[in-house]
Amino acid sequence: MSGSGACPYNPSHTTTMFALNQNKNHPQLQVNNTTKIENPKCFTSSTCTSSNFQMPLHYPRYKKSDYGTMPVWKLDCLLRQYGLPVIGDDNHKRKFAMGAFLWPSQNT
Repeated sequence: MSGSGACPYNPSHTTTMFALNQNKNHPQLQVNNTTKIENPKCFTSSTCTSSNFQMPLHYPRYKKSDYGTMPVWKLDCLLRQYGLPVIGDDNHKRKFAMGAFLWPSQNT
């Protein structure tokens, strides 16, 4: 397979939960942050938020056959890395990636 390296995208996300402490004299708002790792094969130390998206410098160099045999977790990482939606079944993700990253002459 052409292309290289581990996925530089961190699939973890932080969920902020608010809870109101029901103390009669001093009501307080408590903030709890939790982090969920969706795929441990694909993460770095950076935090994933919508405000820190940065377009990768390199265009993926995969062939059509590479997308057909690429593991689903790697396909998910690639789509997330470019800020693209990671929804649908495996076949839909493969077709979407081919449409997004292959030139028309490569898509035959």
